[in-house]
Amino acid sequence: MTSQGTFMRTEIKYLLTTRQKEKVLEAMAPYMRMDCYGKSSIRNVYYDTDRFHLIRNSLEKPVYKEKLRIRSYGRAGQEDPVYVELKKKYRSVVYKRRVCLPQREAFFTMEPGNPFRQSCQVSREIAYFRDFYVNLHPAVFLSYEREAYYSLDGSPFRVTWDDRILFRREELTLDSDAWGEELLAPDTVLMEIKTPGAIPLWMVRCLTENRIYSASFSKYGRAYTQMMTKQGKGRICDV
Repeated sequence: MTSQGTFMRTEIKYLLTTRQKEKVLEAMAPYMRMDCYGKSSIRNVYYDTDRFHLIRNSLEKPVYKEKLRIRSYGRAGQEDPVYVELKKKYRSVVYKRRVCLPQREAFFTMEPGNPFRQSCQVSREIAYFRDFYVNLHPAVFLSYEREAYYSLDGSPFRVTWDDRILFRREELTLDSDAWGEELLAPDTVLMEIKTPGAIPLWMVRCLTENRIYSASFSKYGRAYTQMMTKQGKGRICDV
């Protein structure tokens, strides 16, 4: 089983209280519905170098940045399908390329020098990225509970809500339980607006009326910063 996909869109993030979430959901009700996945538990294993080059570079807010991860929707067995994803961001536009493989094969494929079973443009791009960085390996497990909504007018406008965002540096597989340190403060939820174009006027009005403002928030970046703080490092570049 191998499939591929490419996505391009703008992603805008907001940190909300649960009360603000209720207000936004009220505004969304006439325009959006929960998608076919409904509520899901998303699990990721992020790849990085020994010195965390990828996330350190990302936190410096360059014009272009990139991340590599293996993702599953729910707990995945060794033969269950997961996604190897290369996520790139240029300015505010996100480009995501991914291939679907059984978990066992996905992790095997990400080891240096191992080939993808089926060659395609996306797999070749991921393999090039994997081989470009020295000592790229599983670095952090990160999971969260997600609610995803789609637009009733058929447009690609989407809204997702993430909470119980957890991370750890042990047991870096997708067939284990979701456990780890919390990233969000109590009574806080992460909302992401995903769109290839403008935000609908009704949503702009809702955000303005409820004083909801965009925030710079990277789950992996926040996990890394929290790890470094816990280790007592004064600066990120000390790693």
